Amino acid sequence: MRIIGGEHGGKQIVSDGKLKLRPTTDFAKEGLFNILSNRFDIALFDVLDLFAGSGSISYEFASRGSKIIHAVEMDFRHADFIRRTAGKHGFSQIRVIRDNVFHFLTICKQQYDIVFADPPYELPNIEKIPTFVFENDILKPDGILILEHSKRDDFSGHEHSFDRRRYGNVHFSFFKRKI
Repeated sequence: MRIIGGEHGGKQIVSDGKLKLRPTTDFAKEGLFNILSNRFDIALFDVLDLFAGSGSISYEFASRGSKIIHAVEMDFRHADFIRRTAGKHGFSQIRVIRDNVFHFLTICKQQYDIVFADPPYELPNIEKIPTFVFENDILKPDGILILEHSKRDDFSGHEHSFDRRRYGNVHFSFFKRKI
């Protein structure tokens, strides 16, 4: 796994092999960040990374200059790995929050420009993630939710869905508040 762009682009992120990871592929990350970079100034973003896992997406936002990145990860080994890796690379803007994502979304008082969610593909209730984000007012008015999922999930009928992209076996659904 590596950071693909920004100030730290090309740096390798090496886990100890004890983590149960399915990091977003470099191909998918590159496609996603090309979309985001062409539409937005990522350095202005406040980011919420849900189901942070290895922290791969958090590191990408940090490398591109995002000022606030909250990485929510329930597994203590993964959360510790993200903390250590962020420290090693000087990503002081990454704050790890060890909590169940669904619980965190009900108590979160902050709003974000980007909410990225990469749940386990077999997560029960994966379809509830967009609803939790919108019902709990987690996004800023122009904010975007990006949900990574498998091909079996289809969010195109969700009231806030506006785009879907596919990079190999990785699917991203995009959501924003309808005005």
